Amino acid sequence: MKNLVLLIGNDINNISRGQSWKDLLGDIISFCHANDTVVLDEKKPFPLLYEEIFLTASKNHRIREKDLKSFIAIKAAEIKGNGIHSAIRALKPAHILTTNYEFTLEGITPLENTSIINEKFYSIFRKYSVNDINYWHIHGDCLNPMSINLGFEHYGGQLQLMRNYVVSGTVYTSKEVPKPSLLKRIHTRQVYFHSWIDLFFTEDIHIFGLSLDFVETDLWWLLTYRARQKFHHKNVPVPNKIYYYIPNDYVPASKYKLDLLKANDVTVVSLPAPDKATYYESIIQLLGTPRQIAHHGSLSQ
Repeated sequence: MKNLVLLIGNDINNISRGQSWKDLLGDIISFCHANDTVVLDEKKPFPLLYEEIFLTASKNHRIREKDLKSFIAIKAAEIKGNGIHSAIRALKPAHILTTNYEFTLEGITPLENTSIINEKFYSIFRKYSVNDINYWHIHGDCLNPMSINLGFEHYGGQLQLMRNYVVSGTVYTSKEVPKPSLLKRIHTRQVYFHSWIDLFFTEDIHIFGLSLDFVETDLWWLLTYRARQKFHHKNVPVPNKIYYYIPNDYVPASKYKLDLLKANDVTVVSLPAPDKATYYESIIQLLGTPRQIAHHGSLSQ
């Protein structure tokens, strides 16, 4: 499918055998010697829970964040690919955005970063090109452990740079990075996909395998700002559509989130999910026949 753009989260990895996110969280706590001091509670937003774990370990055991994130990178890299990863690659999308740190979507560990600049910490431009597909690791990757976005501080810094890129312009010293804001460049038709953020204002995006919890403040800000430009300010043309895929059974319990997504100009598509593999296979089949997307299981806006 020409110019297909996907945003994919960690749930597709849950089909693979091996370590779950819950297992990884337990390993992080053990690595930080925080089993007796940190109480896990679902009410704690994960970015703040991460800060609690790290700050407790830093204070009590002098653990460095570099060492902690290197440990996390090693663990994440152990995740194995499955048939869904292969089927996604077979679609030959132009761009795959992912919040995942490992390279199961690529199928191999890339040899070269193809971003316009080599970011060590944040991920505005983080891109790897493999077999004519651009992979954007928007929350960091295993090859650069300090780029792994987990804590509240990291989310805050990422959002600050994202807003600069879109609204006020950049101050990077590299000549490769555009200095005018994305909004100005959209007006002058000078958008060349330097960043994954460009895609949110220009290309249709299909989101699946991503819970889009409200702790994902960077993505919720981007959705909100895009919708404000389209419906309130009307300063720039926003011609693209964004689709969010969800299993039918999850719809009633997720109504609060789906209402917010629809308010932010996101089309919600619900599909049967007898099991994870079948659910993701149905999404892939649907993406291969794009004319059906608007009619198959779509909830009204």
